[in-house]
Amino acid sequence: MQNTATSGAFTPRHGTVIPITAEETEALLAAFSPEKAATLALQGANDVNVKQENVSITATSAFIPVEQGTDLSHYDPQLEVSLGATVTPQGPQDFTKGAVNYTVSHGAASKTYAVTVEADGNPILPGFHADPEVLASRKTGRFYVYPTTDGYASWGGSYFDVFSSPDLVHFTNEGTILNLKSGGDVAWATGNAWAPCIEEKWMDGKWKYFFYFSGQNPSLNKKTLGVAVADNPTGPFKAAAKPIVSATSGGQMIDSDVFTDPESGQTYFYYGNGQMHYRLLADDMMSTVGNEYTITPSGGTLQNYAYREGTYVFYRNGIYYFLWSVDDTGSPNYHVAYGTAKSPTGPIEVAADPIVLIQDPSKEIYGPAHNSVVNVPGTDDWYIVYHRINKHYLNNSPGVHREVCVDKLTFDDRGRINRVTPTREGIAPVDNSKLIEDATAIALPEDGMTAGGTAKVVGVTYYSVDGTCLGATAPQAHGIYVRKETRADGSTRSLKIVR
Repeated sequence: MQNTATSGAFTPRHGTVIPITAEETEALLAAFSPEKAATLALQGANDVNVKQENVSITATSAFIPVEQGTDLSHYDPQLEVSLGATVTPQGPQDFTKGAVNYTVSHGAASKTYAVTVEADGNPILPGFHADPEVLASRKTGRFYVYPTTDGYASWGGSYFDVFSSPDLVHFTNEGTILNLKSGGDVAWATGNAWAPCIEEKWMDGKWKYFFYFSGQNPSLNKKTLGVAVADNPTGPFKAAAKPIVSATSGGQMIDSDVFTDPESGQTYFYYGNGQMHYRLLADDMMSTVGNEYTITPSGGTLQNYAYREGTYVFYRNGIYYFLWSVDDTGSPNYHVAYGTAKSPTGPIEVAADPIVLIQDPSKEIYGPAHNSVVNVPGTDDWYIVYHRINKHYLNNSPGVHREVCVDKLTFDDRGRINRVTPTREGIAPVDNSKLIEDATAIALPEDGMTAGGTAKVVGVTYYSVDGTCLGATAPQAHGIYVRKETRADGSTRSLKIVR
């Protein structure tokens, strides 16, 4: 028997199974004994709740983050060791009082590791994603995050997925909504699906969703901005045949943001790298009107507020807030700064203390920026959704190994943003009952507002929240629906159904 190196172009991936004799078995065990291969290294943790991208193992300790809601008082991380070695103790342990000591043994040799388990909400999405756009949908009563798909060299991701959540903590991947690869969903684009934004609009008696994004435009050999439209926050989306913005006075056409002014009803479209631009959106939300305007905040340094990219605009108590990202997305110093204005067109007055969110090396949190913001309807509760660099890639392509997080955003009594402390723990699940109630109130049929008697139900009809009849079969997709029951005595009642 001869060992064969597997390196270079020779990387076999397929094989088969053959019977062997007892003599051949002994020869194989002698050459590849598990006992010879055993080490005292702790190799990982295999429980399904472990956030694998953020596990850290050193020579004497291990840090194991797990999903929020995991019972740390009775938890087994299912530690992995090499074949032939053993680990003790076995089974669930109490991690609420600090690190638990585990011993890895092989023969007479042993090694002890102090294992810490922490319930962390951040990151909120699995894998690598960046540039998150967050939406609180008035149609479904759910939160949605639309990120850049990360983990590709040269920011080469070609598609957008959408994730939904009932509480801004627990997310479900609802699938791909747009693919920019050549021959995909966008006629003018060939990849580089970057930094989206979305606006929910009530138009012509129903909700519409306008999704804006940047993509590589081969005919112009540069990034341009596009738009797609759908009737639901998860699609299907149909992209316009041409870009919505294909020329600019300076900088790149990336990192768009869409904002509807609650005072005037006008919708603004912001974008830019190196310079902050905006245009007015037409009533159809699929085109712009007038000229491009430039309102880049002036001054600053990489240590405070020098504008780079990632504009985000929101309105609170008569103040227009402008947030943007500083430095390069691959830098640990990448951070969020802000200013305010009296209108959505500026001029922007940079805050006296302009930093909103910045790295915390003591927690291994680096480059937290490119954010969006969401307000929980009916409250003054605000949250900032952003990406950070995965700690294991700080010195290995950090700009394309990013992960999406959320933390609380607060204000002082003068409306100034309090600096956000980025956390591993994240936030507590958000109560979105007001969002659900508002969504349901739109769709309740007038004749279904009162409940009937106790007569037998003889008919059931389901409606979407915009009043569309869905028939007699209960909907299976996530969302809020109205179930209208007709009774034998002719009375009706309507019930809110949340899936």
